[in-house]
Amino acid sequence: MTRVLVVEDNRDLAFGLQTNLEVEGYEVRVDGDGRQGLATAREWSPDLIVLDLMLPEMDGFRVLEELRSGGSSVPVLILTARGEEEDKVSGLKLGADDYVTKPFGLLELLARVEALLRRTTNSPEPEVESFGEIEVRRNSRTVLRDGESVELTPKEFDLLSALLSHGGAVVSRLDLMREVWGYSAAVVSRTVDTHIAELRRKLEIDPAQPRHILTVRKVGYRLER
Repeated sequence: MTRVLVVEDNRDLAFGLQTNLEVEGYEVRVDGDGRQGLATAREWSPDLIVLDLMLPEMDGFRVLEELRSGGSSVPVLILTARGEEEDKVSGLKLGADDYVTKPFGLLELLARVEALLRRTTNSPEPEVESFGEIEVRRNSRTVLRDGESVELTPKEFDLLSALLSHGGAVVSRLDLMREVWGYSAAVVSRTVDTHIAELRRKLEIDPAQPRHILTVRKVGYRLER
């Protein structure tokens, strides 16, 4: 059974989360403070952690930092207060995988839990992938076009890798910001457009009429093999 650890000091909210997650078939444990939550995460080895940021004893930022510095890659979904954009960004930079803003809809949280678990239980991504004349080697972070090396910046490579990981599905600008830059603020989404333009310039035969890195109007981008 898939294990979910909920670290939340609001007892009513924690009880509601536990009940609904158990209805969905998860095995759930609940801790009401950060220090105990960190101990449970280390001893129980959950498959996913739902982590409030404002906790007694040890706040969620510290819990997350301790987990990641200790080598844990368990997916973490953070809970943040409405309007605390800085907290969301800080959490993502520390290694959180997603966030939900309080107050949140239960169906949204359950969907995000399912998506995170699905993402982490999928088979590993192939080391070498290709589309058109392009070959991408993840381990060495190199890209070849017709056998010739193409120089990409680190963020350009991360962006290309993110598009590949979605297997041709449309990815919104906001999701790309989260995955590549660790930000959630839509006010800087033009950063994505600028890097997409550079990828097209370096990888497409005709950047003005791209065949592979495609725009989906008013939504985002997708990679066509």
